[in-house]
Amino acid sequence: MANNKSARKRIEIAERNRLHNRSYKAAMRTLMKRCLNACADYTSAPGDDSKASVKSSMSAAFSKIDKAIKVGAIHRNAGAHQKSRLSAAVKKAIEPAAAEA
Repeated sequence: MANNKSARKRIEIAERNRLHNRSYKAAMRTLMKRCLNACADYTSAPGDDSKASVKSSMSAAFSKIDKAIKVGAIHRNAGAHQKSRLSAAVKKAIEPAAAEA
C-alpha cells in the first residue's frame, strides 16, 4: 500500500488510466473481429452489400486503432501491425472474388 499522499495519488491515476486504456482496447478488438467476420461473410457469399460491409467495418476499425494510438492505449507499432493484419485479410477476401467475377 502507498506510504504517502503522492504515491496514493499515482496509484489512483494508474488505475484510472488502466480502465481508460482497457475500454479503448476492447472497442478496438470488437471492431477488428467485426471486420474479420465481414471478410469471412464476403468470402462465403460475395455481393455488393457484403463488400460495402467489409469496407465500412475496416474503416471503423482503422479509425479506432488510430484513436487508441493517439491517446496512448497502444504503441504505434502495435497499431500498425493490427492495421496491416486487417488490410491483408480484406485484400485476401476481396481480390480472389474480384478475379472470379
